[in-house]
This record gives sequence, structure tokens and C-alpha cells, in this order.
Amino acid sequence: MNKRLSLIFIIASHLFVSGVTSKNITIENKCDYTVWPGFSNSFDDIGTTGFALEKGESRVILASPLGSGAIWGRTLCSRNSTGKFSCATGDCGSGEIECAESGESPRNTTLAQFLLNNETVDLYRVNVVYGYNLPVLVVPQRIYYGLDYGLDYGKVCSRVDCDVVNLNQACPYDLMVLDAEERPIACTNPCGTSNCMTSSFSQSFKVPCPQATTFDDGDNNYLACTGSTDYVITFCPSFTPIPTR
Repeated sequence: MNKRLSLIFIIASHLFVSGVTSKNITIENKCDYTVWPGFSNSFDDIGTTGFALEKGESRVILASPLGSGAIWGRTLCSRNSTGKFSCATGDCGSGEIECAESGESPRNTTLAQFLLNNETVDLYRVNVVYGYNLPVLVVPQRIYYGLDYGLDYGKVCSRVDCDVVNLNQACPYDLMVLDAEERPIACTNPCGTSNCMTSSFSQSFKVPCPQATTFDDGDNNYLACTGSTDYVITFCPSFTPIPTR
């Protein structure tokens, strides 16, 4: 018991000294067009629920070390004559650049999801259960302080992505979301529920995206990373054609 209390004291003291109060999530846009990241409200004190990232831009978000939630990219966004903001893919329905605090993750959208747990084990994944609109890559960036609390800090955490550039090849035609020029801008999963294990969508995406979650199987679909870790989320890690209306 005393040994356990001493361990807790050492960890708490280390966190106080090192100032570990948040995790850095860097979001970068390598697409050849503007992307508007959106956030679910389950992240605590993240400071924003949406903004614009021009081609080649990046931004660092400070997330709670015990937070959880989803981050996704919105595309082909604009305001109408009344000032209402909307996006062709990834729209969160708030009518503004920032998503509503009580909003949910949108359908037909690639999600980067996190269950952050401070110094112990983070869970993360790229989720296409509810559809796909953008190539997304998540790369853990380990922070190592040189202290050992009995956890495997030396293990390299895996990157995960779903980098489908050509929707014409990956998405069945009847599941495509098309723009006004009949170009595919997203792919929809007709199932999108936890009790649907396979579909034509999940089968199509499992080959190009073997690491991504293509059907919902709870926490079994998450990757685990031990120790305090920052993350880099990249939209379009490889070249993607410019989408047009």
C-alpha cells in the first residue's frame, strides 16, 4: 500500500514539475484545397470546435489529457446570402464555422477518434464506420521524460490512416455522394450502426484502409499507446485532386 502511494506521489510530482496539463494535437492540411476541421463536444477545454485551414497550413490544439472525442475535416464550405455556414461534406449543422457544443459527429465523414488517458494508455483510431470524405493520417508523437513507472514507454506507437485518394476506385457507385458536377466527394455507409458488422461499404474500404475501423466493434477497434503522447492529424497525407462544386 505504501509502495503504491509512493508511486502515485512520484507521478503527481513529476506531472507538476514537467507541467503536463494538456496534449498537443497538431492538425495539418496537405490537401490542395481548404479544409475546415470540426470537433465533437466531448473534448474538454479544447478552446474551439471548428476553424479553417488553408492549403499547407497547420494549427496546434491543446486537448485535455483525460479528454475524448472526434476530429474530422469539412470540405467545400461557404456562406449563403443569409450568412449561414455549411459544408458539402462533414457539415455539423451549426450554421457557423464552429460546431455546436451539443453536436454529434456527422455522417459520410472520416473521423479521427481519441480516448485520452494522461500518463497511462491512450486509445485512438481512424473511423470510417459512418462514411468517408477525406484521407486522414494519425501519428502519435511520443513524449518521454526518462522516468519509469512500470509502463512500456519505449514502445513505438503505431500510426493509423485511411488514405483513399480516388473514390471512384474505392466507393461503390450507389454509395457515392456527388457534387453538382457529378464528381464523388464522399462515400456513405448504408449501415453505420453497431449491429451491422459488414456491408458493401466496409468490404470496399477494408482493402485500401486495413488499419481503419470499417465497422463498429466498440473499443476493440482502437489502437493503444502507452505513456504521454501528442498527436499529429494530417488531412490528405498524399496528393488529392482539388474538389469543385
